[in-house]
Amino acid sequence: MIKRTIEKQVNKYRRQYPVIAVVGPRQSGKTTLVRHLFPDYQYLSMENLDIRHMAEEDPRGFLDDHGKHLILDEIQRVPDLFSYLQERVDLDDQSAATYVLTGSQQFLLMEKITQSLAGRIINFHLYPFTVDELYGLTLDTDFDSIFSIKSKRVGQTGHLDIYQILLTGMYPRIHDKNLEAGKWIENYVATYVERDIRHLVNVDNLKLFENFLKLCASMSGSVVNYAALSNAVGVSQPTAKKWLSLLETSGIVFMLPPYFKNFKKRIIKRPKLYFTDTGLLCFLLSIRDEGQLQHHPLFGSIFETFIISEFYKRLHHVGVIPPLYFWRDQTGNEIDLIVDRTPAPLPIEIKSARTWNTKMTSGISKWPGFSSKTTPAGLILYRGDIPVGKTAQVPVVPWACL
Repeated sequence: MIKRTIEKQVNKYRRQYPVIAVVGPRQSGKTTLVRHLFPDYQYLSMENLDIRHMAEEDPRGFLDDHGKHLILDEIQRVPDLFSYLQERVDLDDQSAATYVLTGSQQFLLMEKITQSLAGRIINFHLYPFTVDELYGLTLDTDFDSIFSIKSKRVGQTGHLDIYQILLTGMYPRIHDKNLEAGKWIENYVATYVERDIRHLVNVDNLKLFENFLKLCASMSGSVVNYAALSNAVGVSQPTAKKWLSLLETSGIVFMLPPYFKNFKKRIIKRPKLYFTDTGLLCFLLSIRDEGQLQHHPLFGSIFETFIISEFYKRLHHVGVIPPLYFWRDQTGNEIDLIVDRTPAPLPIEIKSARTWNTKMTSGISKWPGFSSKTTPAGLILYRGDIPVGKTAQVPVVPWACL
């Protein structure tokens, strides 16, 4: 099994909570992870019709028969079971990690947790592989290590093909079984639309939703515009908001809020949209090979999506809610990523070019908090292979150095 960063967090807190929950997108490796970390626990999948029927018909008897130390996979399929779990852990509140739950449909799972298991459960969010996990690099262990420059990686990662990484994506099953990425993702999309969406929202026209999904792909890295989305697809703005919220809560996309010192503005201003996995993103953009990817007009946005999603996943995997933002002023100056950290925010610019030039630092120099005396004043991540230090006003490093 490929080691996951989140293992350290699960092992750290497993003795402090009676219920452990691992949620995330479908096929992100949740079942494999919990069965690896809890090898002595009995595994019960609610996808199994017989098991699900027993849990639905007689939940109290179901839990009596199986006792403690259970892995309950896809538990959102039996929502009534949450109340009975609450009863069990309240009667035996000294037991640690009595139940381990997994769920793909985060929105259903989290709603039931709020109602029944608040204070009794700790939640972990697992996403597809990060580059570090997949290629066996040194895993980040905390917030600061994620944003530290790892210069020694220049030699370690020289063999990595960024086009192949973007095109294939990071879903574990593709790499574990050495599957053809395009065909697997095609089936993943069909399953997601047919199986999940149809049962969770009233989508009369699945083709319409598929068009919506593809349009969202073309907007990855852009500020969300609900009016443009609804007009282009032919649905109302409330429907567009509902569908986009569904994609977000199921882990397909995430939102990057704008950065303001006034915290209220971060909430009310329009965010940027990003896909969690570039393999899925490329498939939705009808990119099928490296040649198409190299010359695609959205290549810059795809590369930006990859870098920001890497930070987003790494932060979740070390147990941190990502404090990530973008910045844009009234004159149109913009910085791709702002990391809100102490003692000062860290601005990061992402460049898909392979050759460094002095213009790469122009955006960060317009950041209100910029100072060449601050270390670091900011950071430029680019697609090249050579770190640029003394000759650049702001450190310019290859993307693989983080």
